[in-house]
Amino acid sequence: MILKSHSTRREFIRRAAAASAAFAVPTIIPARAMGDATTAAPSERITLGVIGMGPRCRAVLPAMLSHPDVQCIAMADVQADRRDSAQRYMEKNHGGCTLYRDFRELLERDDIDAVYIATGDRWHTPASILAAQAGKDVYSEKPCGLTIGNCEDLAAVIQQTGRVFQAGTQRRSLPNFQQAVQLAQSGKLGKLHTLHASVYTPEINTAWLPAEPTPDPGVVDWNLWLGPAPWRLYNHDYVQGQWRGYYDFDSGARLLDWGAHTVDLCQWANQADDTMPVAYEAGESGITGLYENGVQLKMHFLETPFGERPGWIQELGTCPVRFEGDEGWVEAGDSGGIEVSSEALKQELAQLPEHESGLDVKAHSRDFFDCVKSRGKTRANESVMLHSHLACHAAALSWILGRKLEFDPDKREFINDDEANQLRRRPARDWSV
Repeated sequence: MILKSHSTRREFIRRAAAASAAFAVPTIIPARAMGDATTAAPSERITLGVIGMGPRCRAVLPAMLSHPDVQCIAMADVQADRRDSAQRYMEKNHGGCTLYRDFRELLERDDIDAVYIATGDRWHTPASILAAQAGKDVYSEKPCGLTIGNCEDLAAVIQQTGRVFQAGTQRRSLPNFQQAVQLAQSGKLGKLHTLHASVYTPEINTAWLPAEPTPDPGVVDWNLWLGPAPWRLYNHDYVQGQWRGYYDFDSGARLLDWGAHTVDLCQWANQADDTMPVAYEAGESGITGLYENGVQLKMHFLETPFGERPGWIQELGTCPVRFEGDEGWVEAGDSGGIEVSSEALKQELAQLPEHESGLDVKAHSRDFFDCVKSRGKTRANESVMLHSHLACHAAALSWILGRKLEFDPDKREFINDDEANQLRRRPARDWSV
């Protein structure tokens, strides 16, 4: 087990800083990772690097490493205690790996095929972009971008570099949600008219926690932890996961915490993966979007997402979605179950695996690794991510501004609303020096 400390490499930092501003396309992509006419795509072991070792990583990585053709050879985190925990886990279960404080050193390695990015939200876009530009395929946790601009930049770089990308919206790979979408797309519900997505009640918190002494970078690299987020004074609670809910660190006033999943499934059911609603209007209990085809997208605010959810079938669990047509409805949630409006529709359902819940990532990661080998498109590829995330961000801005917004999906901008368009991006701090 090796822990590499950060060593400044001027050329790499210069390129990294330029990448975060201009997103330049690399001139060379390793044939070993891409596969071409003379070099087969990887058919055996896929080597994986991990960026961010918090609770989400600890939940997902075991499922990823359960695939026999995947080996984690490097991990990076800015916190020493998380590196120590990762070291113990990897030595006990997978023979160890190399650890880094600065993920840029991990990305310099040419023996890594793909990366799993499980940092806080603020890092998902820049880390994904730098990874793609370093020739790595990318599985990024959601939300994949703090802003509309982040998501646009990420999708553009993935397409320019030809990398494989998977957003961590794993419900696309689970049987009950797949069956619900299939029913909606098949016409067996009749003509679709309303899609229902459960989302967190939005909030904006711009407060700061009380200042504490900044640790030595070897314990917590506070500058690198903040990354592109605005500077603020250190507090231990931030790095222990209590950054959530703070506007500087969070996506779309928290609407994307569930919306990145549930709105994404509604997009899929409406066969709208290449577009999004064109109008958004926030109310007291939710936000309504309207597609060009007349279908409504209703995003319902949930005061207590993990408690009672009025209007939903409780036993279906968290992250419920409901698709309604003029001849019936279907609803699915994280329990792995599915409910429909009639006996006739029940006859259309195949038997579901009882153990697969909305938190199960094994099938979704398998889809990613298969595409790393085949160079195909994943289920939650960059275009799918872009349109579902933009729908969430546009809805959140309608709530933030307190007015109806109209959006042009082709230009990816709001119509006749300069203030909303200015909020498509946030200033990014220069974290690289």
